Amino acid sequence: MRLPNRSRKRLFGLLIVGVIVTVGTFGYIEYWLGRPTGSGPAGPKISQPAAFEEPWTDRAVHVVGIGDSITAGLGADRPSHTYFNRLLRNPDDEFPDLRGLCLEAVLPQLTSENLAISGSESCLHADIIDQNLVASEDAFGLILMTSGGNDLIHNYGRSPPRECAMYGAALQQAEPWIENFRSRLGQMFDQIQRRFPAGCEIYIADIYDPTDGVGDAPSIFLPDWPDGLAIHARYNQAIRDAASEREFVHLVPLYETFLGHGSHCRQFWRAHYDAADPHYWFYSNIEDPNDRGYDAIRRVYLNTIVANTTLRTANGKPATAAPAASSVATEEQE
Repeated sequence: MRLPNRSRKRLFGLLIVGVIVTVGTFGYIEYWLGRPTGSGPAGPKISQPAAFEEPWTDRAVHVVGIGDSITAGLGADRPSHTYFNRLLRNPDDEFPDLRGLCLEAVLPQLTSENLAISGSESCLHADIIDQNLVASEDAFGLILMTSGGNDLIHNYGRSPPRECAMYGAALQQAEPWIENFRSRLGQMFDQIQRRFPAGCEIYIADIYDPTDGVGDAPSIFLPDWPDGLAIHARYNQAIRDAASEREFVHLVPLYETFLGHGSHCRQFWRAHYDAADPHYWFYSNIEDPNDRGYDAIRRVYLNTIVANTTLRTANGKPATAAPAASSVATEEQE
């Protein structure tokens, strides 16, 4: 039986609507909700693998982790996969391109301890350095540090913003807290240096952005924060400024490295889309890396250490020039 023209048109219209709804649903899931983590290595290649072919020094070197859950390793699949532990030595299941590329391979007199605490804020980091960092008269200190990220995200908008837990704050309200953070960082750096009279280097990461520079907090299941990006940028600038004022402190560009691997990792039209690895590098709690994220962090720390450490040469100068400050992406430039 042949349907009347009106019925055929109605059926055809329903089919078109069904196709549009189906395609739209799949598109929404793929580009807004889908956050596959991928597999295999993540992050930059090691820029100078030849630097690990011979020991850098026979000096005693003490590696210390200071900071929050990133340095503590929350979100890694196993303890050997945290960025701190992968920097020290290769895990048994190391990727082929990183085998032999670790601090243990070039620092034969290496010792280590990790003082980082998950969930800690910069206010606590200052206390940890004061109370728990033991002075070393002979060892050279190699400090791996993350600080400030929890200052931004903590309270998650559930309580009024305050210093070191400022989620939801207006920029004007946060300005004195930002200046206090800048001052606190400088005091921490100087106190660490005093604990290592034989010399030290501090490698501190800036703070990544799980929204890929978009600033839409609801995309990571948090309340809207109109001034969030501006405060984030000012916090990162405080880290960069405090680091640039001291020759023994070096910036690890975590912010730049993680762009394109947050909540918008599948959106190919975004400026930071990474076609080679359009995957999510964050753990289920949003604020920490997942296992591949820790691989990326380990790689960018290694590259920064190789480019800057004085341990590689007898005359106390790095073997290669450090990247120019202008080469590091900032939120303002983005």
